Amino acid sequence: MALLELASSLLLAPFSVLIVVILLASFGKSFGIRRLYVRMLIRLFEYGRANIESAIRKDSVDRGNEIEHEIGEQEEKTIKLNLNSKDKILPKTNGLVNKSGQNGHISNGTSVITKESLILVPDKAIQTTTVTTTTTTSINHKEQSQVISENNNEEIKDDKPRDFKLDDCFEYIKSGMEAIIEDEVTSRFEAEELKNWNLLTRTNRGYEFISWKLTVIWFIGFLIRYLFLLPLRIVICFIGVLWLTICTAVVGWTLPEGDLKRQIVSITLIHCSEFLSNAISSVVNYHNPENRPVNGICVANHTSPIDALMLMCDNCYSLIGQRHGGFLGILQRALARASPHIWFERNEAKDRSAVAARLREHVSDPKNPPILIFPEGTCINNTSVMQFKKGSFEVGGVIYPVAIKYDARFGDAFWNSSRYSMMQYLYMMMTSWAIVCDVWYLPPMYCEEGESAIDFANRVKRTIAKQGGLVDLMWDGQLKRMKAKKEWKELQQEKFAERLKGD
Repeated sequence: MALLELASSLLLAPFSVLIVVILLASFGKSFGIRRLYVRMLIRLFEYGRANIESAIRKDSVDRGNEIEHEIGEQEEKTIKLNLNSKDKILPKTNGLVNKSGQNGHISNGTSVITKESLILVPDKAIQTTTVTTTTTTSINHKEQSQVISENNNEEIKDDKPRDFKLDDCFEYIKSGMEAIIEDEVTSRFEAEELKNWNLLTRTNRGYEFISWKLTVIWFIGFLIRYLFLLPLRIVICFIGVLWLTICTAVVGWTLPEGDLKRQIVSITLIHCSEFLSNAISSVVNYHNPENRPVNGICVANHTSPIDALMLMCDNCYSLIGQRHGGFLGILQRALARASPHIWFERNEAKDRSAVAARLREHVSDPKNPPILIFPEGTCINNTSVMQFKKGSFEVGGVIYPVAIKYDARFGDAFWNSSRYSMMQYLYMMMTSWAIVCDVWYLPPMYCEEGESAIDFANRVKRTIAKQGGLVDLMWDGQLKRMKAKKEWKELQQEKFAERLKGD
């Protein structure tokens, strides 16, 4: 009996919270507890940052004192040796001091590579999209790239043949070394680096043991996330998926087609999405609701499978994508019962004409909800926007751009599918503090007269990148799984040969 009373007392609080969450989600209401929780976490992170900086400063001072003490001892030994040998006393300097130039404090900072130019980029004649923006992220880099390009053009226009010089290949060697150390493509397929520690061991550098205060805070946070939040979120996720399956089955099989069914489906999907979002403690800020999509095609940058969940908490969408099995397959089948979605098999994905035909058929009916498309075709780590596939921009009609930006301090929403399975990813989401993101609805865009689908896609991509504070890159996101095209390498070889010929 004592054990039962103890167990009931321990489970009473989580069970009560679960009941409250279910009731609030059922009516689409909230007490604002999650937003208060996020504000509290921000203060906690700032406190941790201040403690880490203080500990690092103290450690650097202690090391500096040790170095000064060692230098002093070396100087005393040198003076004694010089006195014994009756030589001239050397000035109080030391090779260590002269090298550091900081009066005994050694500078252990690392140099930062500044990329002046990036030579090996897709060319307009080779790449699948027209390059309308530069790959560098600063104005200085752009100007330097233009200067280098002009110089190259002048060399090409020069009719006088010249001999090969050793420095002709220096730019290529420099670009190759920069790419080996840090390139701007593969770094987009890894988790975003945080400026401050968020009290998670998966993102730290051993900070949990830098001081006893941080150790206590980290341990309490560990207990809260794994013993309270994780079980609660698992139960909410299970109930949410079950509730979504029941609701979509009832609505899809009992109601006749018509305006009433579409309205009920929209309300049901938004309600179920809000319920499921509680499983990851999501806090979403929606901006410019007057631009919310009503029909046509909605395109957004892609970071995670939960992108669609974040958007469907505020609006009803149809989805398009490859048919999956497992957990994603359960959700796909549940959604397909109630609303028109486009799921295709792997062999159909290669048939672009068949997919485009189904997409045009959906968009041609103004009563269908807007269809949500992620033109990048793969998940990027929420620091940049990569090449948009032109397929969704060839259909015609209105395009509603949407920018999504996650706050990685509370939890990294990026899914590295080549490293983690779906279940591992869900586990990481549910053991994070929360998922916080901003969603911007941008004004609808249309293809201009004489504008190709590729140019239109690039224009939409630039708009999304600018609003979300993301880096606009021309590279194809499929480089995550494949090597650079052979044509790109051959093109650079041809350009280098032309420079040597002087043609």
